[in-house]
Amino acid sequence: MSGSTPGPQRSLAERLDALPFTRKHGRVLTGSGIGWALDAMDVGLISFIIAALTQHWGIGKGESGLIASVGFLGMAVGASLGGLLADRFGRRQVFALTLLVYGVATGASALVGGIGLLLVLRFFVGLGLGAELPVASTYVSEFAPARIRGRLIVILEAFWAVGWTAAAVIGYFVVPASENGWRWAFALGAIPAVYALVVRLGLPESPRWLAGRGRQDEAERIVASFERQAAAPTPTPTPTRTASVSEAPVPRVPVAPGGQIGPAIAKSTRGRLAALWSREFRSRTVSIWLVWFCVNFAYYGAFIWIPSILVDAGFSLVRSFGFTLIITLAQLPGYAVAAWLIEVWGRRLTLSVFLIGSAASAVVFGTVHAEAAIIASGMALSFFNLGAWGALYAVTPELYPTSLRATGAGWAAGVGRIASIVAPLLVPVMLVAGGAGLTFVVFAVFFVIAAVATWGLVDRGGEALDDR
Repeated sequence: MSGSTPGPQRSLAERLDALPFTRKHGRVLTGSGIGWALDAMDVGLISFIIAALTQHWGIGKGESGLIASVGFLGMAVGASLGGLLADRFGRRQVFALTLLVYGVATGASALVGGIGLLLVLRFFVGLGLGAELPVASTYVSEFAPARIRGRLIVILEAFWAVGWTAAAVIGYFVVPASENGWRWAFALGAIPAVYALVVRLGLPESPRWLAGRGRQDEAERIVASFERQAAAPTPTPTPTRTASVSEAPVPRVPVAPGGQIGPAIAKSTRGRLAALWSREFRSRTVSIWLVWFCVNFAYYGAFIWIPSILVDAGFSLVRSFGFTLIITLAQLPGYAVAAWLIEVWGRRLTLSVFLIGSAASAVVFGTVHAEAAIIASGMALSFFNLGAWGALYAVTPELYPTSLRATGAGWAAGVGRIASIVAPLLVPVMLVAGGAGLTFVVFAVFFVIAAVATWGLVDRGGEALDDR
C-alpha cells in the first residue's frame, strides 16, 4: 500500500452536478424533447379532429367531450402507472414503451369507422401519453447539472409548443382539406411508434437510478462518458472548471460511505406510495397535487375547446383553425421567458406569476368578441399558461428523492389528469349556462387557486437533487 493519501472522492451525483452542459446532455434533452413534441402533437390534433368530426359525423358536444375525456382517463392511469414502473424498471425502458403504445394506437385511430372504436383507441393513446410525460421530465432532471436543471426542464417542456404548433399546422392544412383529412392527421400521429426505437437504442439510462438499484458499475460508465466529453476524465474535484460554468458552488448532498448514492427511502411499490404521505413529503404532495389538478382543468378545458368555441362564435372551420395556429405560436416565447426567469426568480415565484397571468388572460379571452382582441388575449393565454407548465414540470421532480421521484411526479400528473377528464365534459355545460364568459372565468379561478397552492412547495433551485 502506498503511503500517499488519496484526494476526496465525489459521489456520482456530485460529479453530475459539476459537469458543464455537453453534447451528451444535448442528446438527452433533444431525444426526450422530440418525444415530448410528438406527444403534444397528438394532444393538439384531437382538438382539431373533434371540430372536424362535429361536421363530418354530426356528433354533439356531449360525444365530443367524451372523445377528449376518455383520452385523459387513459392519461390519468398511465401517469400513475408510468411513474411506478420507471422507479422499478428504469426511466429509458418505460419512456420508449409509452411512446410505442400511444403511437400505434394513434395510427390505428385513422382506420376507425365509428365513435365506439375511436373511444377505445383514445384510451390507449392516453395510457401511453400519460405515462411518458412525468417519466421524461424525471429522466432529464436526473442528468441535468443542478445550477441549470430548472432551465433545462423548461426547455424540455418547450418542445410541447413545437408539437402543438405542428398539430395546429396539420389542423389548418390537412384536417379541413377533405372529408378524410382527420384520418391523415391521425396517421401522422403514428410517428412516435418509430421514434420509440430511436429512444431505446440511442439514450443512456439514468445513472442516479442505476446507482440507486445497486448497478454502480453501469452508472459509473455513463457518468465517466459525460466527463470524458467535458474533458474531465477523472472523478477528482476540478474547481476551475466548475467555477467557469457557475459562480455559485453546487451544494453537497449526503452520500453513503464510498461516495455511493444514498440508501433509498422506499424499495417496494407500496412503500413508495406510502412515502409520498410521510411527514416529510405530505405537505408538498398535497400542494403539488392541487397545482396539477387546477392547471390541468383550466388548460385542457380551454385549449381542447378553443377551435370549437370559435366555430360556434360564427367563424368558419378553416378560419377558427387559423386563429388557433396564431394563438399557439405564443407558446414558444412563454417558455423562453419562463426558462430564463426560473433560475433568476426561482421556481415558486415564476410559477405563481405565470399562473396569475394565465388567470387574467382567460378572463379577457372569454369576454372579447373582436378578431384582434380574440387573437391578442388568446396569445397572452398561451404565453402565460405554457410558461407556467414549464415551471411546473421543473419543480415537480425536484420535490422527491431519486427512489420515488418518478412515482411522485407520475402520481401528481395522474391526479392532474382527473381534472383533464372532467373539464372537457363540463365545458359544454358551462357554455350552455353562461357562454364563453362564464367558462373562462371558471378557468381563471382554477389558475388563481393553483397560484396560491404553489407556495406550499419547496424550491430547490440550484440545489443538488436528493439522491436517497
